[in-house]
Amino acid sequence: MTIHGSLFQDHAETTGADPFTHQNKKMLKVAMQYGPVMARLGSMVAYQGDVRFQNTGSGGLNKMIKSKLTGEGVEMMSCEGSGELFLADNASEIQIMYLENDSISVNGASLLAFSASVEWDIQRVNAGRGSMMAGGMYNVVLRGTGYVAVLTEGEPVALDVASAPTFADAQAVVLWTAGVTMSIRVDTGGLKSMLRGGSGELLQMAFSGQGYVLVQPSETVPQGSGESQQSSGGGLGGLLGL
Repeated sequence: MTIHGSLFQDHAETTGADPFTHQNKKMLKVAMQYGPVMARLGSMVAYQGDVRFQNTGSGGLNKMIKSKLTGEGVEMMSCEGSGELFLADNASEIQIMYLENDSISVNGASLLAFSASVEWDIQRVNAGRGSMMAGGMYNVVLRGTGYVAVLTEGEPVALDVASAPTFADAQAVVLWTAGVTMSIRVDTGGLKSMLRGGSGELLQMAFSGQGYVLVQPSETVPQGSGESQQSSGGGLGGLLGL
């Protein structure tokens, strides 16, 4: 028996030498010889070699308490061993970056994996006066040196905050870099028009400072179970696990 066609050649395993490599847009390949990684619970789709997994839950007692109080939790697992590990989540596209003694603020629902050398915590976002209307905001802060992989629904855009006043729908924001300040902008035009149906864009995120904000082309917030929640008007519900 012979199988004809280029299926197995076209989709052969990549040979990249970096710790985090794109197998394709929707699958991450992790080379385990570079050390342990933290990954979203349940995101393993395959591995070759000897890879061991340990459910770390919300990341210890302190993070667990913060997760319960804020609702901004992401269930993680520790992965270590040898060989290659393949990660994915609901066929979302995967974006890879390398932090060098730097930090980013990430939508917890968009976090896929990061090097164990990177510290993480759940922190309150100072959103200014608008935070009272938003009900308080929390996100996952990653800090240190190592690789990070995040999920996006479609190809994102990286907006340079310093180049112009920057605003985004809360349900489309994936992350922002250190040096960027976020505040809540209340669209009074949207408020006045709510009785007439309105635009639905009442609460927006305003960014200033130096750095980038990553925005995906979708107003949905992915859930860890693989489901998604459709935005019902660009509000902050669902952003960063709220």
